Amino acid sequence: MATFEIDVEGGTLFGIEQGNGLPVVFLHAGVCDHRMWLSQIEDLDENIHAIAYDRRGFGQTVSENVEFDELEDLSAVLDHFDIRAAVLVGCSMGGGLAIDYAIANPDRVAGMVLVGSALTGAPDFELPEELNPVLQAEELARESGDLDMLNKVQAHEWLDGPAQQSGRVGGATRALFLDMNNIALHKPALDHEIVPPSAIEKLSKVSQPALLICGDYDFPDIVENHRILEEELVNSVSIIIEGTAHLPNMERPDLFNPFLSEFLSSY
Repeated sequence: MATFEIDVEGGTLFGIEQGNGLPVVFLHAGVCDHRMWLSQIEDLDENIHAIAYDRRGFGQTVSENVEFDELEDLSAVLDHFDIRAAVLVGCSMGGGLAIDYAIANPDRVAGMVLVGSALTGAPDFELPEELNPVLQAEELARESGDLDMLNKVQAHEWLDGPAQQSGRVGGATRALFLDMNNIALHKPALDHEIVPPSAIEKLSKVSQPALLICGDYDFPDIVENHRILEEELVNSVSIIIEGTAHLPNMERPDLFNPFLSEFLSSY
């Protein structure tokens, strides 16, 4: 596994790559960095060119507080490796980026794996009252500027699941989450991201094969996004991995990786 750096406007993207063949670009969640995908990349065949990079504001990528476009950064990664079209594997915000990119650059996307995906322009969803305590804990941590507490609360929300027992997921997986999110929380703010237009009205025009994966312990609005994508994407297959939250690939790679490998084997 090799590392790489790509200079972009106002910053440098950091990432890892391995293998040769079908290009697959992994896009991390907004509480993680490229390391959330290590178990998947290590499990892939050598005939897959696996690429994972830290987006601006995460991991080892550095960026000035300049205007930037995530779509352009992703194009810079593809261009760096002379990739015409790739399969995009995105979780949460990374899934939202994959969808936005497929809409803006359909010829450069061969397929998508969307995990607990965000969705640009998704309708507001009223969360159940039972989640108020953990949401209020996050708000309090933000208001007080206690980033260590905020990190712990977000581990409860996104790793354990907001309605589950805090600490449900432990060991090396929790330690990795806390380290990745801690780095993101301490990064300087980036205030000039160009937000892509709403994607929800254009989903029916996305024709690439898509594998949709969601954990049933995830936030209800994320599960609703999964349902919308299942209905609107014309060439999709939907899977729920029971007993997992927002990061099923980290929680249960033994279940997640075979689904990913089977999807990629169709190319």
